[in-house]
Amino acid sequence: MKKKIWLSPPHMTGLELKYINEAFASNWIAPVGPNITEFENKIQEFIGKGSHVVALNSGTAAIHLALELANIQEGDEVICQSKTFIASVNPVLYKKAIPIFIDSESNTWNLCPKLLEECIIDRIKKTGKAPKAIIVVNLYGMPYNVEEIHKIAKNYNIKVIEDSAEALGSKYKEIPCGTFGDYSIFSFNGNKIITTSGGGCLITRSILDKNEAIFLSTQAIDSGNDYTHSKIGYNYRMSNIVASIGLGQIHSLGDRITKRRENFDYYHKELSTIPEIQFQEEPLDYYSNRWLNCILVDSENSKNKISELLSQDNIETKPSWKPMHQQPLFKKSVSYVNGVSDDLFQRGICLPSGSNLDNDDLNRIVTIIKNYFNY
Repeated sequence: MKKKIWLSPPHMTGLELKYINEAFASNWIAPVGPNITEFENKIQEFIGKGSHVVALNSGTAAIHLALELANIQEGDEVICQSKTFIASVNPVLYKKAIPIFIDSESNTWNLCPKLLEECIIDRIKKTGKAPKAIIVVNLYGMPYNVEEIHKIAKNYNIKVIEDSAEALGSKYKEIPCGTFGDYSIFSFNGNKIITTSGGGCLITRSILDKNEAIFLSTQAIDSGNDYTHSKIGYNYRMSNIVASIGLGQIHSLGDRITKRRENFDYYHKELSTIPEIQFQEEPLDYYSNRWLNCILVDSENSKNKISELLSQDNIETKPSWKPMHQQPLFKKSVSYVNGVSDDLFQRGICLPSGSNLDNDDLNRIVTIIKNYFNY
């Protein structure tokens, strides 16, 4: 059997064991320790001043805490990007809030500003108040339409939660993703551009919010030594061992971004001349880390056949994210759609995008696709 080519596997540097061994040697095995703070500082240095990082056990936990800090209550409406992975939305349900789904714009594949404002006006008309927050996603690493989305949010006094789970290293107008929302999040899951195996972080704009997030993520124990609790807390803090993996990974982040962008350039060079194939292009002032490279083919039939051919050659692919408004879980939810995300799901294939791909791997992939189109 041919070598397996994975969609987006972890890519270890070798430094991870150094930090893990140091943690073991110093007996920092409990879910506290100096590597957590050091990892937070490294992420904070990478995205720049004005941000405060809280390392957590998942990006999903980070969204949940962002909703807590934004004071989302039961029954509040939260606008969500429909084109995303379900982890962007599940925390809304944890809060017993109501997700309202918005479709994508065609250029970034992210939240459509036009539909967003139409939605807000309609919700005010129907409920007497605006939704309380917007969760917007940087899909596959592509920044969302930052200026338009934030202009609308400011006009209606709505908090923005920036889901940058897939966008560590991406930028809009040279400003790093993870710095735009009232609250932002990254994921360090095993398939992300750098990994802590499982993990994520919340980014706040004030030290007070950071301290509150740490408090909530460590079971909300009140000050003192008698285990008093006046708020609901969560077991969400990243462990020292997991942070050790992150410290070994963070050194390679620049190289990982460069390689994933090179993967995109290879696919684009080899496949963009095929009329039946389209790419998620980079608009002016946008810079994507190209976490995943997704192509659009001419039909759902082609998508399925190409995926099958690649699978037969031991190459992993995935369909583009299924929109939330198509999910059985949200069949009764309010949605404002324009057909863009439905089309992306119908025709989209996510190709292997890992930073450990070599030229032989990439050539195997594009050869199969070219042969399918007799190109």
